[in-house]
Amino acid sequence: MKPASWPLIFVFLLLPLLTEARVRHYKFNVVQKNFTRLCSTKSIVTVNGKFPGPTLYAREGDNVVVKVVNHAQYNVTIHWHGIRQLLTAWYDGPAYITQCPIQPGQSFVYNFTIAGQRGTLLWHGHINWLRATVHGAIVILPKLGVPYPFPTPDKEAVVVLAEWWKLDTEAVINEALKSGLAPNVSDAHTINGHLGPVSGCSSARDGFTLQVDSGKTYLLRLINAALNEDLFFKIAGHRMTVVEVDASYVKPFTTDTLLITPGQTTNVLLSADQGAGRYLVTASPFVDSPLVAVDNRTGTATVQYANAVFPAALTAAAIPPQNSTPVASSFTDSLRSLNSKQYPAYVPAVVDHSLLFTVGLGVNPCPSCVNGSRVVADMNNVTFTMPTTALLQAHYFNFSGVFTEDFPGQPLIPFNYTGSGPSNPGTMNGTRLYRLPYNASVQLVLQDTGIIGPESHPVHLHGYNFFVVGRGSGNYDPTTSPSKFNLVDPVERNTMAVPGGGWIAIRFRADNPGVWFLHCHFEVHTTWGLKMAFVVDDGNGPNESLPPPPKDLPAC
Repeated sequence: MKPASWPLIFVFLLLPLLTEARVRHYKFNVVQKNFTRLCSTKSIVTVNGKFPGPTLYAREGDNVVVKVVNHAQYNVTIHWHGIRQLLTAWYDGPAYITQCPIQPGQSFVYNFTIAGQRGTLLWHGHINWLRATVHGAIVILPKLGVPYPFPTPDKEAVVVLAEWWKLDTEAVINEALKSGLAPNVSDAHTINGHLGPVSGCSSARDGFTLQVDSGKTYLLRLINAALNEDLFFKIAGHRMTVVEVDASYVKPFTTDTLLITPGQTTNVLLSADQGAGRYLVTASPFVDSPLVAVDNRTGTATVQYANAVFPAALTAAAIPPQNSTPVASSFTDSLRSLNSKQYPAYVPAVVDHSLLFTVGLGVNPCPSCVNGSRVVADMNNVTFTMPTTALLQAHYFNFSGVFTEDFPGQPLIPFNYTGSGPSNPGTMNGTRLYRLPYNASVQLVLQDTGIIGPESHPVHLHGYNFFVVGRGSGNYDPTTSPSKFNLVDPVERNTMAVPGGGWIAIRFRADNPGVWFLHCHFEVHTTWGLKMAFVVDDGNGPNESLPPPPKDLPAC
């Protein structure tokens, strides 16, 4: 196993090599490997035998080429979460949306350019529940000679938060689908692949350690790669300055508690300004619904000062209660785009398409299930049916019968969304898409529903960043709610949580042709059908049109 200090050493050795914009070549071998966690050994699917997988480094403007070779027993795809994929929709990665999966023994070369983005993102498997162990960081450095818009750190480190199951995650979700009930929660949380101290398991007590020097500043690149849980992140005795989220700079602010939902990334500056010693790092779940079960094991790591006397006492952190909605809201409400001359916030001021999507859970009949019914999820009462042909291919080649373009832009039957809801909790099934003309400006309000119970939903939009112009509790009111919108410096993201019993309003411009997935980043909700896709038309000429698919695009 790697020493805990290796991630830092790797960054320092690699950064001098990234001297100019160029093609960056990577090879991802998807393989099975045995890992010992929680006093048991399990074979998991990995990339290059690592958990988390290798970090992909590049600069803004680089062309990135990744050959993915599948040596595992499962079909696989890789999604480059948050990469805009301008005119490269074929390489976005979600299975049966932009491509058919890479079958065992097969390979596929992903080829895309990083345009107008810098910061931290992640890559992960995008089929079934493989992203539980198939994930890693994407570090995008600024162009050569372009400084950070904040004090230059002395050192940097990638910190990946995730979950660990004792069982094969594919078996976990398959059993849940068979029974119609919710799947088992994970057995532990990890920080850079380590569990930290776990009672009764001595092999897990040596967690990830970040070595720091007094007086130095560290840029921590934090990623929530967990399948199903929002996580609070804390470092005992220290405050952190937030400078970037989802590869977009923000107005810096200082806090002692971060909230990171699955799929989100957050860059913070950590000043080693405390006394010599060891300080506990924690990743603990946030859940705002009493109906939702979570893994209540706190993932832990250590910040250790280089001049600490060994063995130094470990300073503990006060972990927020799981239902600390005020803490979560305070962090989210503090996020603002930098909106500077160099990094402006181009918020659409005029809206061409105004959409309202309800997001939540329902119950459909299932004679073979435990209770004669199964839990499902939906948008605007449509539980998405996954196709067997990739939607982007069907769109590009005009295949008939794969999808329809009648996804409702508004709830079919308005109701009190945050109340008890309609008496029938059932949903309709379909592969229904919503069509957008090229360059249309879109406002999308995502409204949580209380049909089963209020619950947070971290929603991710592929192919685009969006601005979160509004957020509130209760029902969105089209008459009064827009008066509180922030159209000046709203935070720019690719993943944002719809609060339990509340709503968010986002805006984006449809300037990237293709088929783009919109889904909850709680994997259980995606599996249950909380997803849809936009079809974005070509514009004028080759610079606004989707090119033909690559010759090695996998076949279904």
